[in-house]
Formats: sequence, C-alpha cells, structure tokens
Amino acid sequence: MPNRRLTPPRLWLFSLVLLVNGIGAIATAQAQVLDGAPPPVDARVDSRVDARFDARVVPSDYILGPGDELTISVFGYEEYNTGATVVEPNGTIALPIIGAVTVAGKTPEAVTQELTARLNYYLVNPVVTVTLTALRPMFVTVSGEVQRPGPIQLQNPNADTNDNERQTGLTTLSSALVEAGGVTSHADIRQVRLRRSLPNGTETVLTINLWDSLWSEASGENPLLQDGDTIFVPRLTADATIDPRLIARSTLAPDTVRVRVVGEVTKPGEVLVPPNSSLSSAVAIAGGPTVDARLSRTNFIRLNQEGVIEREEVDLSDLTDSYQVQDGDVIIVPKRNSSSILDLANRLLNPLNFIFQFLE
Repeated sequence: MPNRRLTPPRLWLFSLVLLVNGIGAIATAQAQVLDGAPPPVDARVDSRVDARFDARVVPSDYILGPGDELTISVFGYEEYNTGATVVEPNGTIALPIIGAVTVAGKTPEAVTQELTARLNYYLVNPVVTVTLTALRPMFVTVSGEVQRPGPIQLQNPNADTNDNERQTGLTTLSSALVEAGGVTSHADIRQVRLRRSLPNGTETVLTINLWDSLWSEASGENPLLQDGDTIFVPRLTADATIDPRLIARSTLAPDTVRVRVVGEVTKPGEVLVPPNSSLSSAVAIAGGPTVDARLSRTNFIRLNQEGVIEREEVDLSDLTDSYQVQDGDVIIVPKRNSSSILDLANRLLNPLNFIFQFLE
C-alpha cells in the first residue's frame, strides 16, 4: 500500500492552499453578512444532528453500542470520511482502508483516539472527528415502588420532550419512572438508586433525591440514563417525612389509580381515577350515588403500609371531602335504612373478605 505521508514540499503547498481558502471563506462570509444573508453552513455537517439532538452535550461517558449512528470525518482527506454509519450487531463499523473497527463498549472520545492512532500510520497528524448523529433505543430495568416494574425500552426523545432530553438524545431518570407507570404512594423518592456498569467492568451506584427536584427551589438531581441502567425505588419507612399526597400530585405519579366503589352508585365496580382525587370524585366517576344512597355513612377501606386493614366512616352528604384516594382503596356507599354497613357488604360481596382480595 502506498505511503500517504506528506513530504515537506507537499506539506508547504497544502498549508498555502488552506491559508488561501481560509481567507476566501472569511471574505465570502463577511460579504454575506453585509448583504443580510446568513453565513454558509459546512456541508460536511449532517443536518440531522441539530434536528435530533446536540451531540456536543451528550455525556462524555456515553457508551456506544449496536444501533448507534456515527459519522466519521478526517480533516483534509475526504476519502476517509463516512456518511451515517450504524454500529453493527457485532459492535463494529467499517471504514475505508482500516476495515472493521470495534466501537461497542467505548466512548466516542476513545473511538476518536483509536482511529487517530490507526490513521497516523498512513497520514501526517490526522485530525479525526467522531460525531453521534442518532442514538439507539435504551433498555433499562425499573423495580421497587413503581406501577409497572420490569425492563422497559426507552425511545430516543423527540420534539415533545424537555430541552435537556431533546438536546442530548438521552432520557432522564424521572422520565423512566413515568414510563414505568409512575411511582406508588409508598415510594421513597429521596433515595432512588441508580446502578450502572462502567466500561472497565466495575459498577457504580448513585443515590438520587428526586424529592428536591419537585419541592425545593434548588435544582435537584435528575441524571441522564444509559443503556443497561438499573433503577430501584425503595419503599417509605414508618418514620418517613414525605407526604404521599404530594407525590400523588407530582409529575412522577401515575395517570390513574384503581379504586373499587360498591353499593349505592350507578356503576359499581372498579374505576380508574386520577391519583389526587377525593372520595367524592371517585363516587362521581362511578356514576354518582343512587336515590337510595346513604352518603352520610359512606365507608372507605384501605390497606396501610404495615399491611393492616383500616376502615373509616365518612360523611359525603355534600359530595365534598378532603381525603385523597390511593391505589387499592375500597369505597362502600350504603343504602338508606340498611341495618349496618357490614350487612350491606355481606349482601353485595358475600363474604366480606372478597373486598380485601382487591387489596392484595
């Protein structure tokens, strides 16, 4: 293979050409600015970069993998440039002269250094640029106090996502929790644990306080995720200071929770209600009370954090209350002149334990 190193005369001529072209480009740009026209855009830059995300703000420790899309350019040597190149399932990309290069498991900066070292055998001081033009879908695992625990696939953010996600092409921790159905009312979002595998084979575990992100003036933590991350949301302890009602009103809450409304309502059964709803709202979503309803003795049943069943009688005569429902609550609206709420429950759901199966 011929040696492409530049001899001193060729190097001097190459530098002179660059100088002349640079002066001409500056003059052209100045003339266009004076005429009110925008300066030219370097045709070598893939326009999709700006349309999808700003690659300059992708975290420096981003690990490449199959499905990522790269553009490789070598300044002054167009024959070494590539268009959009997708990382193959085996973790490699194909480049002119060099051939297959393994990039999976490496950062873009590490790939830049490796390509520079390889091309240095053929070229004099090559200037290599590795640009991420599209990111692969990410797979993360979410467990603990979320509505739908398990592995989830996170698509690349689009124009409807927040600025941080749209610019980086990555998904934040809070967005992943929402994708998992939202956190439960028992979630301790002050101590969310994020586990990540590093390129050197080790793992790092971060403890993230999302509570501060929601309810404090200071900007809280909300890190960007990477493929393979594992997220665990612990359960609130008995001495926790977090108000579950505030979590239910936050963006981390699920869209709806399940509540069973039985007795004297138009459409008894399980209903889906917003997590910040009151008991009265749940009754209304169940079609409202019948003409025989005895709202003044409405009972609601809840399984608390300790696994104990709690029952409370509430007066909903005005169809207003300050209670906030939780997933699994049971609301019983008795009938007028019924001897007791237990008689009604036995008549509707014989035996009463059937109600509590909904809570398990």
